[in-house]
Amino acid sequence: MKRRHHTPEQIVRKLREADRLLGEGQPMVEVCKHLEVTEQTYYRWRNQYGGMKADDAKRLKELERENQRLKRIVADQALDIDMLKEVNRTWCVHQGRGLKHRYVYRTRSRSHHSKPTRTLTGNTLF
Repeated sequence: MKRRHHTPEQIVRKLREADRLLGEGQPMVEVCKHLEVTEQTYYRWRNQYGGMKADDAKRLKELERENQRLKRIVADQALDIDMLKEVNRTWCVHQGRGLKHRYVYRTRSRSHHSKPTRTLTGNTLF
């Protein structure tokens, strides 16, 4: 059987028609033949779209697409962050500096009453 892609509006319309036919007393097998879907598809649609109006089903599909797009963006950003960390790690090693020798601190006091402060010296990436 050739696979079709139904829009959310079509699915809601077919579910309403199925409810009408079942209310008239037709068996489930005949209703599914009339709708040109399998029983499994009918029950999946009923679980997913049952009680929805066409506008609600359309909005649900739009939100699912938006959610997939945002998940892809987050995954891409996570990959970028990992890549930058790896580049930073290899750059430090390549420059002859280990990560533990990267920062050089020296202390100095501003006045005899204040606590010594630490300042960062040397070349850093940040």
